[in-house]
Amino acid sequence: MAKFAILGLGTFGFSLAQALTEKGAEVIAVDRQMGPVEEIQDYVSVAVKLDSTDEHALKAQGIHEVDVAIVCIGEDFESNLLTSVLLKQLGVPTVVTRATRPIEEKILRAVGIDRVVLPEQEMGEKLAYALMHPNFKEIFFMGGQISVVEFKAPEKFVGKTLEEIQLRSKYGLNLVTIQRKREEKDKKGNISTKIDIIIPRASTAIENEDSLVLVGKKEDINKMLNKK
Repeated sequence: MAKFAILGLGTFGFSLAQALTEKGAEVIAVDRQMGPVEEIQDYVSVAVKLDSTDEHALKAQGIHEVDVAIVCIGEDFESNLLTSVLLKQLGVPTVVTRATRPIEEKILRAVGIDRVVLPEQEMGEKLAYALMHPNFKEIFFMGGQISVVEFKAPEKFVGKTLEEIQLRSKYGLNLVTIQRKREEKDKKGNISTKIDIIIPRASTAIENEDSLVLVGKKEDINKMLNKK
């Protein structure tokens, strides 16, 4: 079972701690204030009040032994930065840190933080994609300019093979998987919808209602989605 530490229990950190716990992870939740700690304690493995910039306090709670630490201190960037660097120095394998502004993202990346997230910016971008593109389903920002996007196959792709569509040569995108719906009847005659995960080949033809999962640069994803 994966072990996580969430440092900073504002709205983002609190919801993340709950979501990870619901998915079966072991979560240590940390905040400087007692209020959020008391509020989260029934939802996580451990909830503790401590100063995350205190190396001895972190080690005493075993924070250095987690698989992933997520720093969610939104209003105090100095503490956010110091905590993130300290966790890396303590040997935490993966440190993910929340940033609230692009300049904070640049600083965090410069000091070697594994992944930086800007929740407000990402939510705004996701909403923009959903409003602009009817086929859009989801997008995940991997860091830098690289993203993973899932969208319903556009009509212009249906019936064509990947060799004909030429996603890589035309758009610089790689198709990772195709999610394809099919109906299945059980012994009682009940019909249910199943999802097949298809690893695509050059000869794979796109079908109506397929969901495509692609990885590439955001600018290339935009070019593909916007092209008629």
